[in-house]
Amino acid sequence: MPEEERKKKVGSAARFGPRYGTKIRKRVQAIEKEQKKPHECPNCGAKKVKRISSGIWKCTRCNVKFAAKAYSPKTREIEPSALESIESAEEQE
Repeated sequence: MPEEERKKKVGSAARFGPRYGTKIRKRVQAIEKEQKKPHECPNCGAKKVKRISSGIWKCTRCNVKFAAKAYSPKTREIEPSALESIESAEEQE
């Protein structure tokens, strides 16, 4: 089977060939696709963020480094109920 045909289905996970099963290879493909796509910088707004190591991201435009998730630089939003409990704890102090 030509390499190009095999690469269409699993993308970068084609390097594993027939090993590890399709489910794992598709999961690896989804993670790597998310990880390598252009991400927006929280500081300057440019889509120039690159992953340095696990959880460490750097904008190549403004050179700001920040910590976030391992495979994407997005952080979770604080839920309203959690935000209320934080505010009430601050008021009690």
